[in-house]
Amino acid sequence: MLQKLPSMPERPERPRTFGLTLMLDKGLSVRQVEDVLEVAGPYIDLVKLGWGTALLTPCLERKLACYRAAGLPVYLGGTLFEAFYLRGELDAYCRLVERLGLTHVEVSDGVLTIPLEEKLRVIRRLAAHFVVLSEVGSKDAERILPPYRWVQQIQAELEAGSWKVICEARESGTVGLYRPSGEVRAGLVDEIVAMVPPAQLIFEAPRKVQQVWFIRHLGPNVNLGNIAPEEVLPLETLRRGLRADTLLDGYRQASSAS
Repeated sequence: MLQKLPSMPERPERPRTFGLTLMLDKGLSVRQVEDVLEVAGPYIDLVKLGWGTALLTPCLERKLACYRAAGLPVYLGGTLFEAFYLRGELDAYCRLVERLGLTHVEVSDGVLTIPLEEKLRVIRRLAAHFVVLSEVGSKDAERILPPYRWVQQIQAELEAGSWKVICEARESGTVGLYRPSGEVRAGLVDEIVAMVPPAQLIFEAPRKVQQVWFIRHLGPNVNLGNIAPEEVLPLETLRRGLRADTLLDGYRQASSAS
């Protein structure tokens, strides 16, 4: 049971629509999933099966059953969507998602170059059957979108039916939102959130320093993705001001709000 301290940042209860933590499952075993859920289950909102791992996981059905029992939506990595799309197998992709009993899908173009109108068409099609998370930003460090293009694309994808738009960073946290060093492109983030409510965005932030930056900049209930299983509980301590990096920030914010 959570022990509350006075003047701790408030966190919404699950199922949340903001303050989301998206965990990245890179190939956990069933026993590892059970262990993660035992310790950090209340602090996870969605689970992404990274890349194409779902096609190679022998215990996939049992693993999905664990997540389902915990009330956690699971979706397949955007790269797997792109692998199906590249081969003209979007119908097969939809059948796979349905067969696995998944309710959420990711539509991305981090590797492929998909014209925006075509991507919007796919989002509209899938949004009629699934909860769509779309992703903006390239996995290629050489493909840098100017901030106004980020904003335009995010807005268009939300209008097409995306539930949330994910801002790309990869597992490494060195592309998209970030410079190759991992430093946040602060000006880019500021321009995005000036035009799009942060609650409609999910910022991939695999590194602790990136998580700290977003919590300090946008508050404890910023939506964060690509969180490693072992980092879910540590991230929650950052959100609640129970770690040195955000101790004072969390206390001051909660005190001023009370």
